[in-house]
Amino acid sequence: MTERPKDPIRPTDDEARALARGLIAAARFAALGVIDQDSGAPMVTRIALVPGPDGVPLTLISTLSSHTAALAARPECSLLIGEPGVKGDPLTHPRLTLQARAEPADKDALKAHYLELYPKAQLYYDFTDFGLTRFVPVSGLLNGGFGKAYRLGPGDLVP
Repeated sequence: MTERPKDPIRPTDDEARALARGLIAAARFAALGVIDQDSGAPMVTRIALVPGPDGVPLTLISTLSSHTAALAARPECSLLIGEPGVKGDPLTHPRLTLQARAEPADKDALKAHYLELYPKAQLYYDFTDFGLTRFVPVSGLLNGGFGKAYRLGPGDLVP
């Protein structure tokens, strides 16, 4: 009889939830993955990111960006949150792959909140081609470092 390999994914616990939520709360940028509507190929770009008042990540993006058109055509997307430190192996630093659904957010209502967390956006926040998007979590894959992998659901990712 062949033994099945041990599942490398740990059971989700409060420590994993806290780490994932902490990564979202601290993020001021992320890598955004979308499907390019013209080629059908994956496309990744860096975006500004802040947590919304409800913990759901927000970004301010221009309608001139190709990823805005991609999200309008297909709102399912992925964010990579968490950056390696300046020292050590980059794979030992925590990171969260967040699978989400992009949806419009109320730009006027969230202006003060967004600018408090990302004040440099004051330069372009009111430009008419910029809209606010929220990334509603669908699932997450948390890598807390070597041997610390977790699958998370929407309730694990936002309070």
